Amino acid sequence: MQLVHTLRWVGVPFTKTRMRWMFGFQRRLVRTCECDTDMPHEGRFPQTSQIDAIAFSDSSSCRRGHDLAPATLPADFSPSQCRRERFSDRFTLDRTQVTPGSPLTTTIGRVNPAVLTPPGAGERFDADRLRRTVVAFRDAVREHAPRINRLNVYPVPDGDTGTNMARTLDAVVAELDQAGPDIEPTCQAISHGSLMGARGNSGVILSQILRGLVGRLSRTASSTATEVAEALSEASVAAYTAVLKPIEGTILTVIREASEAAKASAATGSGLGATLRAARDAGRRALDATPDLLPVLKDAGVVDAGGAGFLLLLDAALNVVDGEPIPTPADSIGGDAVDEPLPAMTMALMAPDRHGETSVADLRYEVMYFLYIDDDKIEAFRSEWDRIGDSIVVVGGDGLWNCHVHTNDIGAAIEAAIDLGGRPKQIRVTDLFEEVAERHLADDAARAVAGLPAVTTAVVAVCSGGGLEELFGQLGVQGVVTGGQTLNPSTAELLAAVEAVNAQQVIVLPNNKNIIPVAEQLSSLTSKQVRVVPTRSMPEALAALVVYDPEADVDENASSMKSSTQAMVTGEVTRAVRNSSSDVGSVTTGDWIGLVRGDGIVAIHETLDGAAVALLALLVDESHEIVTVIEGIDATASATSVIEDWLSIERPGVQVEWHRGGQPLYPYLFGVE
Repeated sequence: MQLVHTLRWVGVPFTKTRMRWMFGFQRRLVRTCECDTDMPHEGRFPQTSQIDAIAFSDSSSCRRGHDLAPATLPADFSPSQCRRERFSDRFTLDRTQVTPGSPLTTTIGRVNPAVLTPPGAGERFDADRLRRTVVAFRDAVREHAPRINRLNVYPVPDGDTGTNMARTLDAVVAELDQAGPDIEPTCQAISHGSLMGARGNSGVILSQILRGLVGRLSRTASSTATEVAEALSEASVAAYTAVLKPIEGTILTVIREASEAAKASAATGSGLGATLRAARDAGRRALDATPDLLPVLKDAGVVDAGGAGFLLLLDAALNVVDGEPIPTPADSIGGDAVDEPLPAMTMALMAPDRHGETSVADLRYEVMYFLYIDDDKIEAFRSEWDRIGDSIVVVGGDGLWNCHVHTNDIGAAIEAAIDLGGRPKQIRVTDLFEEVAERHLADDAARAVAGLPAVTTAVVAVCSGGGLEELFGQLGVQGVVTGGQTLNPSTAELLAAVEAVNAQQVIVLPNNKNIIPVAEQLSSLTSKQVRVVPTRSMPEALAALVVYDPEADVDENASSMKSSTQAMVTGEVTRAVRNSSSDVGSVTTGDWIGLVRGDGIVAIHETLDGAAVALLALLVDESHEIVTVIEGIDATASATSVIEDWLSIERPGVQVEWHRGGQPLYPYLFGVE
């Protein structure tokens, strides 16, 4: 007598089963009711083998939603063999199962894991498939982000399209993790997460695409191919509506042509997989054509980065619906060719010409914030931004809007909202020439300050690099927040440091132009008196700290520290990460470049010491008295020696102060007084 355990449907939804122990004769009586499944092992006796007991019936697993692992199938395999051949002899099933609520993973470059689905469910796009598509999309963008970033056009490390899209999707997935499994909470989580987590221009447009998509999908528990095509069409309309001046040859073109192809395919009666495939293929053709529509892309020899990122959404959907592999980075956007240096671009990086017309390339600052304002005032707000900037994206509704603009006037971009009675929140300003918008380091703003003496005025400073942290401590700084060129701390991080210091009056040194607007919000968030000295670099901070008096009041300190920093001229040396051109010549990937704030690239050299000396020659003249040199983590002994020799020979009258800062990306920072 052999005990056999079998899965049976027992009056509950197909996703739930009850395990029962049955004798052989009982098993035979319920044979036609059994669910075909992969049993764990063969029975003890051949005549009661569990594998023989579940030999494939007419209700074959090929029609029950199992994904067969392709690597295990013979070349001549056909679905009809499911009913007549033992799978232990001819093929196996992929045993990986995904069920609602289980951790979601992605299969980049291979088919999606098997999922049990009811008959007919393959032609419907439900909440579970939507959730798995979003997670797969997020993971794919993470994987492709370095390649997508290389499609951008700035030569210095910056917060690029791939990074911004990935961070936006991180926020969406985090929201999904807290939402219920049904379609309505799923769509609400995607909509809210994308709005609140959008990063950069590409992230804001992506958020509007996702919001338009789920706005249609949320109307029914599961969508047909036609309804999915309509959702893509609504996503396209939402994306175009969000941009004040839509430009063809961008992500807008790619999603529009993809959605049009999806509607045409669905209109002919195509299924869900075929409709998504038609959209993806049309999107790829549109992406390939973007250089023909946008000269700056053709000049740079690239396709649109945002469009490349969006196509991964369609790849992810096909992976979930039909098991198509998601392309690996090596298989997409040019393959290995993307690893080669890009052609030199004609777009020069220079200081904006305030006396003439400015192009998009001249708009140095990216301003983003959430805006609480009446919906009927949003058009007036758009018009004000249209006057001062470009790349304008305003998305949202019901009194809350996510706003993005490229401009040269940060103050006007913020005041436009206030003048209309709006309340801008979480303001983020990025210097597009110099900022690296990467993920923040772990929150270390609230450092241990126990035992620090009480002072009249304390200082909170932002810096990156162990050497600078130590130096700041020696100069009396009580609160240090990790950040700077590549790491912009949040308002919450700065506020935690302000609250932690042992004083009721606090000076904040942002040490980066992008952090100044965030720091200026602090005074309204704490009962302490906070003043921001708008330092834009580490050398400026050191100049300010030289005159800092912990026993003077906050206003006296702020005045003297500002005066000290105004006499400071700063420059920095970094390495180009892509080809470009500038007023001083062509920039090739790997070149060392010298930058002066406000002037952009002023020196280019193939060696680190050559770029540093060329920069110093422009910064230091006979009228200057002090040169501060801060060595980064990538500074070399040979380059430092060359700099020392040049200063002693060419500028013998200046006093040189050396500090080991340990900052990343910038081997040398210079301050000249």
